Amino acid sequence: MELTYKKEIVYQKKTNLRSLFNDIFVMAKRDLLKIKHSPDKLMDVTLMPILFMVMFTFLFGGAISGDVASYLPIIVPGILVQTLVSSSSATGTQLREDMDTGVFDRFKSLPIARIAPLAGLVLSDVLRYVIATFFSIGTGYLIGWRPEAGFGWLLVACVLSIFAAWAISWIFALVGLMVRSAATISGLSMMITMVLSFLSSAFVPIKTLPTWLQGIANVNPVTHLVDAFKDLANHGHLSMNVLATLLISCVIVAIIAPITVKIYSKKI
Repeated sequence: MELTYKKEIVYQKKTNLRSLFNDIFVMAKRDLLKIKHSPDKLMDVTLMPILFMVMFTFLFGGAISGDVASYLPIIVPGILVQTLVSSSSATGTQLREDMDTGVFDRFKSLPIARIAPLAGLVLSDVLRYVIATFFSIGTGYLIGWRPEAGFGWLLVACVLSIFAAWAISWIFALVGLMVRSAATISGLSMMITMVLSFLSSAFVPIKTLPTWLQGIANVNPVTHLVDAFKDLANHGHLSMNVLATLLISCVIVAIIAPITVKIYSKKI
């Protein structure tokens, strides 16, 4: 009798877990279908990295590194990271829009896990990061950049960058729950992206900055991510920057994700 009861509990847990994942994937599919019907939502991860890559490379390559070819190892990781950080704000923007339009009120009446809409949104945005990475790296490759460590290490560098962007998306999801409009998130994300990107090693070598700015740039998480990408793609080794990026990303998820889920549960 007791054995049968335990089997029933195990089966119920497996069923509940399967149902949870199914709900999350359904919500993720919903968000992807919205992109399908509104392709303009992908402009920030398709056209923008191309424009920034071409513009920065040919405008500043000669001034900063002497020629375009010497500047590519700096600018390609920089534009990629800038694009990923910027696109991660879409999680908060979409979350805020769904709350403002009353979509979550309809979700309450559905027999789905309450966390599914949030988890599905965060999951579906991974596709945006993959697209941003493809266009950023692809544009750099067409211009003349090559990963010196080979494409295997380039793949590792891209996965690390996407994971970092996914971790940052939890911050913007929390912001989306706290602010009152999607426009506010867009403004904040632009300001945060510009500050983090330009006060880092994304566009210029840190040694060229004034001493007091070097201190800020050295502790900037974006610097660690950009340098980690360079270490993996160009040198093929796991440096302290790679470990720092992993640690920072995991800490963000461990701290921000539970807070976001808790506030989200109260909001809906």
